[in-house]
Amino acid sequence: MTRSPLAHQRGMALLIVLFIVALVSVLATEMGSRLQLQVQRASNIKDNNQAYWYSIGAEAYAMIAIKNLYELDDGNIHLNQPWAQPLVYPIENGQITATITDSQACFNINALAQPPSSSNTGDRNTTPAMDAFSALVREITNGDTYTADVVRDSLVDYLDDNTIARPYGAEDDTYLGLRYPHLSANTLLTEVSELRLVNGVNVEWFADLLQYVCVLPQNQNLVININTLTEDDDMLLSAVTGLSVSDAQSLIESRPERGYETAADFFDEPEMAGIILSDTQRTWFNTTTEYFTLTTITQYNETQFTLTSLMHVTNQENVSVIQRTFGRR
Repeated sequence: MTRSPLAHQRGMALLIVLFIVALVSVLATEMGSRLQLQVQRASNIKDNNQAYWYSIGAEAYAMIAIKNLYELDDGNIHLNQPWAQPLVYPIENGQITATITDSQACFNINALAQPPSSSNTGDRNTTPAMDAFSALVREITNGDTYTADVVRDSLVDYLDDNTIARPYGAEDDTYLGLRYPHLSANTLLTEVSELRLVNGVNVEWFADLLQYVCVLPQNQNLVININTLTEDDDMLLSAVTGLSVSDAQSLIESRPERGYETAADFFDEPEMAGIILSDTQRTWFNTTTEYFTLTTITQYNETQFTLTSLMHVTNQENVSVIQRTFGRR
């Protein structure tokens, strides 16, 4: 029996209706999924912004605490003061963890930008700071003198404003020949992670080096607070004094509970009796601090926000934030 044209049209109409229903269902499902995603995204942005402002609040509180810190112990900064302990502060639906560290309990690598004396020539064209940095790298690399010299000279070349390579150093020609070419900075560093770009730095011991070095933006001075060094800083103290690592560790362990009152008290220690330091080297040691790093981890709802703030104290009175880093380093 032949099917009528009307029945055929009804079948086509049914198929079209079913297709439209299926299409609308797919679109509705997709729109619902996108709406949920947008709602979650908006919620995450809101929570992230709230966590950010909590961190800024913690930063403001820390600035006040640091300013008041200098009224204790005649301005001496040491590890037995309240600032050295992490602070955990509960907030609604989360908490704030704030940790303050002394940013002058490390080797400021920008100090290598200071040029050596014009009377020095050849391989000895170094400053005491350069020699101390070389000694630190040598300790970290298990006595690899060649690597220490390469990293030292390459870092000096990376910082200075000329294009003349030092005996073991590297300038633009070296970096332009790399797989991912770049140029020397020819200026002071602003972040310690920039060290990864310097010729001779090896990923195998880079993390170990980061334990002892830091960057103070626009600051070429090497000043170390001997009251805030920990037992883990024995290699750093060894490099800047000439002590053996074991003697450096012993000196840190035997430090007075409230630290040294003056750097002269540190030089009078028995371990330092046989160590001859130049006037320049003696200026490296202090019992106070001008730079602090605040690391704030804010957990709010499902968000975790990390803010690292470098603070500078002038005249033991004025505290300012000179650098902020978002996220974990």
